[in-house]
Amino acid sequence: MTRERSRRRLPRRDRNAALAASLTALSLTVSGCVVVHGERVVLPAATRAEAAAALTAFTDAYNRADKAYDSSLDAPYVTGALADIDSARLRAGHTNSPSGNPNHTPLTLTDAKFTIPAKAGWPRWFVADARGSRGGDARWVLVFTRNGMGERWQVAYLTLMAPGTVPEFRKDKDGWAEAVPADTTRLAVRPDELSTSYAAYLKDGGKTFADGRDTSRLRADRRKLAEKPGLVRQYVDEPLTHGDYAPLALRTADGGALVFFATRHFEKQTAAAGATVPVANRDVQALIKGEVKQSLTLQSIANEAVLDPAGTGPVRMLGRIQGLTSAQGE
Repeated sequence: MTRERSRRRLPRRDRNAALAASLTALSLTVSGCVVVHGERVVLPAATRAEAAAALTAFTDAYNRADKAYDSSLDAPYVTGALADIDSARLRAGHTNSPSGNPNHTPLTLTDAKFTIPAKAGWPRWFVADARGSRGGDARWVLVFTRNGMGERWQVAYLTLMAPGTVPEFRKDKDGWAEAVPADTTRLAVRPDELSTSYAAYLKDGGKTFADGRDTSRLRADRRKLAEKPGLVRQYVDEPLTHGDYAPLALRTADGGALVFFATRHFEKQTAAAGATVPVANRDVQALIKGEVKQSLTLQSIANEAVLDPAGTGPVRMLGRIQGLTSAQGE
């Protein structure tokens, strides 16, 4: 009786709101629909169909941009390190050939394999590796990422790996991969410290990274080029660790991780008195600001993919792409 009187005393607006809430709850129960908060619930980053569609959309946009030398055509589909590298390449191409790319050949990606981690929170991301129509037998390994349900999938990292180099990943019974936290201490190097560690390695060397083309041989090449007659080269390497440049890591079957990260690099070439700085090619010339009198500073971005072992041991570089993004003459 008391409850009935209390219900009658509710204003009409409140009674309507309560009724609406009850009907909504009933509707959700009957239909089986549940609101899922992606920031709290562990879910696959994408369905396999969504991943395949994202790869097709990227490839189509990449080809349109490459054919027209127009970075606006694929800008919505790239981010982070790849966006920096790709937009500079297209700007240089447009400067040298405003009517488009006379040597354009469409990129095709076949035999695509998708590794999709199940995780909570954003960004959500997944890895695609495919056989490309360029780069010989190398596998094109692309990392797609997005920061919300309504956003488009974008490629943040792109590397080429030799056949058989892409590692086997740990997966659950449903085939979903495991994302590795960037601050984990169970790997030889924390993923969020790899960019800083690689920049330090290029400067000082050490045992953090295994010998190879992009580690010990790169350092050796720099030493050879550092002081040639009439020209001095100086190198500065910087980590990139935040936002769209944040590292992303997948657990491998052996307990280690495949980690993608980015770095920024500067190379300053200074000519001796009476000498000149050689400009490598037309694409470099197209990105130069200022006049090259005595020096030329080249800025580039690289994205790396490494195998970071569990416990201890050297980190092994599996793929690396570095692209010029700007140049300053003085």
